[in-house]
Amino acid sequence: MASNRPAPFVPSQRGDETFGYGSYRSDEGPFEEWNPTAESIRPVRGKHRVSKKGGGGLARSSTVLGVGVIAAVGAGGMASAQSGKPPVAITMPDLPLISGSSADEEPEGSPAALSTLGMTSTDTAQGAEDAGEALRARIMAQAEQQQDQVDTKAAEEAAAAAEKAAAKAAEEAAAKAEEEAEAKAAAAKAKAEEEARQKAEAERLAALAKQYTLPTSSFTLTSTFGQAGSMWSSGYHTGLDFAAPTGTLLKAVHTGTITSAGWDGSYGYKTVLTLEDGTEIWYAHQSSISVSVGQKVTTGDIIGRVGATGNVTGAHLHMEVHPEGSSSGIDPLAWLRSKGLSI
Repeated sequence: MASNRPAPFVPSQRGDETFGYGSYRSDEGPFEEWNPTAESIRPVRGKHRVSKKGGGGLARSSTVLGVGVIAAVGAGGMASAQSGKPPVAITMPDLPLISGSSADEEPEGSPAALSTLGMTSTDTAQGAEDAGEALRARIMAQAEQQQDQVDTKAAEEAAAAAEKAAAKAAEEAAAKAEEEAEAKAAAAKAKAEEEARQKAEAERLAALAKQYTLPTSSFTLTSTFGQAGSMWSSGYHTGLDFAAPTGTLLKAVHTGTITSAGWDGSYGYKTVLTLEDGTEIWYAHQSSISVSVGQKVTTGDIIGRVGATGNVTGAHLHMEVHPEGSSSGIDPLAWLRSKGLSI
């Protein structure tokens, strides 16, 4: 075991006082009082360490040693106690505790940590428990703080997501509302346009109705255009028949010029009215003709009378419509209705 270095021994300074009592003894002193210093008690680095625990060490404070046995420094001699003299007070300075363990070495010149010296195991356990409790409380506080940060971040993220979702929903709702408004506007526009078109068409037909008129009145439609039968040389009916009593007045359906008037075989007495656009209107089976070729007529002018001349089975007007003077005619019923006439 390592020990502190002894104070130098000086024989010439040997006095009468020794650590014993009575007569002088050759194996005793005189010894000088030894005051250790930091230099003399510094442990050899790498071989000693200062113990940090209080159990088994010397008392920190100055201690008065009674008369007894002490370790002789260097020479290993013993001082024997003698009765009869009062004890000599020896004051020991504060010494660092030295251990022979090589673990946990302190740096050279570092003071010994003696804060736990004199503490009992109960005090040590209580201190460790308090330190553990403080550490646990600090860990718990840190964990709670971290949890609060996590909760706060989660709440912020949830709020941001909700705000984003609300903004997206609002944007989608606005887009949908805009689309619906545009669809309604388009539908309203289409409806307005259709109503305007229908109104314009009605006005056009009304205007045409003032310009056009039916060829006769008090009639009954009998044979229609395209009707098949052996009574017609072409195999089908080429016009529209207005059955009426003989002598019923026939009128010009529109303004035009008389381009033909007279007898025409199976058609009987026939008058041809050519309109301004070149359309020819044929009036057949007349009982009489009231106009002549080249005569200008206007809508509603009398041009003849209903009869039963030509190839007929009864009194009626046979009317044909030939656009631009073509040899083949079109349906007179459809043509009259296209001019705004109700029939």
